[in-house]
Amino acid sequence: MKTDGDLQARMIRIGKPITIALVITIGIVSLWTPAVHPAIAARWFSLPNLYFFAPVPILVVLIAGLLFKLLRAGSHAAPFLLALCLVFLGYSGLAISLWPNIIPPALSIWDAAGPPQALGFTLVGALFIIPFILAYTAWAYFVFRGKVKQGEGYH
Repeated sequence: MKTDGDLQARMIRIGKPITIALVITIGIVSLWTPAVHPAIAARWFSLPNLYFFAPVPILVVLIAGLLFKLLRAGSHAAPFLLALCLVFLGYSGLAISLWPNIIPPALSIWDAAGPPQALGFTLVGALFIIPFILAYTAWAYFVFRGKVKQGEGYH
């Protein structure tokens, strides 16, 4: 997204096999998880859950196809954003599969959570600090906007 010239061409070239590896990994986990755990298979393939969860694998296929198309076209920012979408969808599918367990089938999210007082303290801290993190990140993206070009930089 921020490169130019030979480096950008090389990243586009390796973007295709990396995307293939990511889609294969998502596919293996998507097939293996319900095959090993009947409860996960029941969650994904029972009605009405099937209708609610079907967009995840459909979007993976559509986004992967669009990503390949844009890599062939030499697009700049869109492949990066679509790769982020693929990773998000992969984690979303895993979260759907494992919910509410974080270590299947033994430890649920509720068992792993801290006491309510600690969670409240953490929430207040997060509500205070996250706006600063978002503002700093937006400022950094603004300052370093544009493409990096050969020969430019500090002297």
